Amino acid sequence: MSRDAVAQPDPRRWAMFVILLVGAFLPPLDFFIVNVALPSIHTELQASASAEQLVISAYAGLYAVTLITGGRLGDLYGRGQMFFIGLIGFGVASLLCGFAGSPWVLIAGRALQGVTAAVMAPQALASVQAIFPESEKPLALSLYGAVFGLAAVIGQALGGILISLNVLGLGWRVIFLINLPVVALVVVVGIPLLKQARVRPSTRLDLGGMALSVVCLGALIVPLILGREAGWPWWSWLSLISALLLARWFWRYEANLGRSGGVPLIDPAVLKAPGLGRALTVALLLYSIGVFFLLFSVYLQQALHASALSAGLVFLPFGAGLLLGPLMTPLGKRVLGDYVNPLGMALESIGLLGLVWLILAVPTGVQPSPVTLGLMLFVIGLGQGLALPTLMRMVTGRVAPAYAGMIAGIASSTLQLSTALSVAVIGGVFYTVLGARTDPAAITQAFIVAALCIAFCLAAGAGVSATLARRGLR
Repeated sequence: MSRDAVAQPDPRRWAMFVILLVGAFLPPLDFFIVNVALPSIHTELQASASAEQLVISAYAGLYAVTLITGGRLGDLYGRGQMFFIGLIGFGVASLLCGFAGSPWVLIAGRALQGVTAAVMAPQALASVQAIFPESEKPLALSLYGAVFGLAAVIGQALGGILISLNVLGLGWRVIFLINLPVVALVVVVGIPLLKQARVRPSTRLDLGGMALSVVCLGALIVPLILGREAGWPWWSWLSLISALLLARWFWRYEANLGRSGGVPLIDPAVLKAPGLGRALTVALLLYSIGVFFLLFSVYLQQALHASALSAGLVFLPFGAGLLLGPLMTPLGKRVLGDYVNPLGMALESIGLLGLVWLILAVPTGVQPSPVTLGLMLFVIGLGQGLALPTLMRMVTGRVAPAYAGMIAGIASSTLQLSTALSVAVIGGVFYTVLGARTDPAAITQAFIVAALCIAFCLAAGAGVSATLARRGLR
């Protein structure tokens, strides 16, 4: 799509964007909704602990390593077309998961979900840069941030509610099968609406770059996801080292392809845009909060003995803040300019520190005041809701619309890598502090240390983001 096309926006752009937002909503929803279903899956399918881990990691790993390719496919072959290919594939994968008769069929379905989600998800973010004029991008990114973030919170609560209701006697299977009517509705409504325009004249896909990117990211992400659970065996360290060598090989391959007139999967010249490196660093620090959902659930259920459903519902104030934050972003931009993002990350850090103070103020094993607890979670969610859409603008706004899919894939992949790093590093800190103990006091102490680590990462991200705002690198 040319710059002229963006100057004369499509009158259907908002309806198109609403359809594409489904692609932003379903992937994080299906990541978090499975957490509360694992005990039921273990019982019915006789799944081992390693198989349960693969139900999570097969999805997360393949989703993360194929996001860049998914975004680039949208650039080359049309975002609408790639969106529906991914969406229909995601529906087929959900059907496979819903009727899985063994752990390995379920794992295969989750792997297929991860790949198809990576084709579908970047198209919504890329469309913001490609189809909206500058005046409408803040609102579009705010809606994207709200949908993307709320999916994580809704997933925690919805999973517990659906399993408790045991809809049609399906038990845990309904958390996958519920995707099918959503997919069917979006296909019926969306296919006539989304146009299939290509945004670049070339349709050649960089297969070599695609293969190298998948192998490189896989070598990095797989040990981060599985390493701690496996006790950090030798292969995990070898894989991390090889990821550095593969990254260098990938970079040189892409640079040579660009110089020879080809169309790289990731154009090194585009990544040299002023401030882009620091913006991606902020993205890497922003989702250090990814491990918070897991560790806070452990604290609630094992230290405070809350049920899975109650633990999921505790996150609702976080969701309320997450919804309100993006809606406040356009006003915040007018008042604070580019400082909305660092303010949001600072609020998250302050909320986490307040949560730590609240836990320390009550006896071990006693639930803090629900009102004060809800307030702290609301502040954390509000900060995330302010930070996420403004971060997306910081990243995607630095490249031309023709590369919107590429940069959307990179941004999304960076957030997934941030989540994997937070689980591996901060989760590792949690379990190191916990050691062999399982009593409420030990769990509480380990959670406090982990929460302080998350708060530090977010504060560091706020500092980096503030330097971008101060220098006017939006």
